[in-house]
Amino acid sequence: MQDQINTIMDETLAAIADSGDLKGLDDIRVAALGKKGAVTGLMKQLGGLDPDARREVGQELNRVKDAVQSAIDARKEELERAELNLRLEVERVDVSLPPRPEALGSVHPVSQVMDEIIAIFCEMGFAVAEGPDIEDDWLNFGALNIPDEHPARQEHDTFYLPASGEEGRPVLRTHTSPVQIRHMLSHQPPLRIIAPGRTYRSDSDMTHTPMFHQVEGLVIDETTHMGHLKGCLRDFVEAFFQVDNVPMRFRPSYFPFTAPSMEIDIGCSFEGGELKIGEGDDWLEILGSGMVHPNVLRHGGIDPDKYQGFAFGMGIDRVAMLKYGIPDLRSFFDADLRWLRHYGFRPLDVPTLYGGLAR
Repeated sequence: MQDQINTIMDETLAAIADSGDLKGLDDIRVAALGKKGAVTGLMKQLGGLDPDARREVGQELNRVKDAVQSAIDARKEELERAELNLRLEVERVDVSLPPRPEALGSVHPVSQVMDEIIAIFCEMGFAVAEGPDIEDDWLNFGALNIPDEHPARQEHDTFYLPASGEEGRPVLRTHTSPVQIRHMLSHQPPLRIIAPGRTYRSDSDMTHTPMFHQVEGLVIDETTHMGHLKGCLRDFVEAFFQVDNVPMRFRPSYFPFTAPSMEIDIGCSFEGGELKIGEGDDWLEILGSGMVHPNVLRHGGIDPDKYQGFAFGMGIDRVAMLKYGIPDLRSFFDADLRWLRHYGFRPLDVPTLYGGLAR
């Protein structure tokens, strides 16, 4: 029986090594180890042997079974790897080929306008500052001189998160102004930054969404005054809308974090249902601004008796709608590829003042 065992083992291992596919390998396994396999047939003959021979032959058959199974497992792994490599080669994509025109991606209008705004203000010497979307109540409200009873601090207007420990409830920031406080606390004047990013408020209609985008600016030094603010915003408006001598109206207003405060309107026309910037007798509000309140400077660790500055803020989605004629703010967040193909921008057209801003 030993010669028979050796023959079965040698022939089976040779067949395994020569097997070219998984189906053929499984057939070899069944022929050797299946219910009617050669090794199984010899196992059934053990009952007719004396105890010593049964033990010796049984051990030898178990060794054969283990060797055959190990060889099958190893060959199976090789065949599976070869099959995978073949599939990878057959299904290989040549990334060096140019994309099909209909598959070309587009830059979202919000991303485009954010890049345009950054390009304009960076030419003026502003740096870009960022902060977290989740803020504590103090940085989002208290440090900005917003009183406890202010409507913006109520749950019908603001998204609060569950409180953790003894600290106040975290909040999804309602503006990017907390970035200004963080920057003041970590940097010494003079400061000149813009803070673009996502903001959140409990509101939703054609011109409001629960999540939207803002950019705010901050300038602090020893000599900055209201005239610098007006000149800065005029330069921005004319560069952004690419219209010279845009009529601008600076209206007194109230914001807790600035004093004096003012809202900025630009001259426009709505004739024929088309918005035209820089002409006509109508006015359109685009942003708010003012001189930084002394309390805000104190909360930012800056001496208001030595330093002063101005701040401004605008909705990126809103100015994108105005510049590119987008009628509904909610379309920005619909993920509609048809809308994006219509309003989107070419990825390599990076906006710059010297190269031109898209229009």
